[in-house]
Amino acid sequence: MQDIIKQAIKIFNDGGIVIYPTDTAFGIGCRMDDEKAVDRLFAIRRRPLTQATPVLVSSEAMALAYYLDPPEIVRHLMEKYWPGALTIIARCKKELVYSPIRGSGQTIGFRMPNHDTALELIRGVGVPILGPSANFHGHPTPYRFEDLGPEFIKLVDLVLPGDCSVGIASTVVDCSVTPYKVVRQGAIKL
Repeated sequence: MQDIIKQAIKIFNDGGIVIYPTDTAFGIGCRMDDEKAVDRLFAIRRRPLTQATPVLVSSEAMALAYYLDPPEIVRHLMEKYWPGALTIIARCKKELVYSPIRGSGQTIGFRMPNHDTALELIRGVGVPILGPSANFHGHPTPYRFEDLGPEFIKLVDLVLPGDCSVGIASTVVDCSVTPYKVVRQGAIKL
């Protein structure tokens, strides 16, 4: 497995796109700071550019580098639920986050997956990676390797095997509003 993880990190750093397992579902990712790769990922997924995409980090510090003056609740939720199936939306430093990632808005949604492979990839790349599910927009989420669509797989540079331990989508919470709001109820009950 180490060889394929090294290969995936090289592909990410060369501007490529990789499908990889997380605790919740299979994700499709690229470096957050590579605009050409981000554009390609949106095109592959057929995702509207106005729809923000979740981003995965390997530490609280990595997320805090991009959040803009996050309210106390953000740190509290990170400490309590990360690593885990909670995506935390908060205002971001817009100049550091390419427009489609934030759906042209002012916020970003970060999650720290509770999955060794995903964390190893992010640490190896050194920057956050995109983390939407590995499927065409509007199609079923792939929770198992067998669920990955053959037509979809053809469009990426590498697919990492593995298992998704939770097998349920993450809960998404918007902390850019007060009081915070649960946008999607998933694996974690808030």
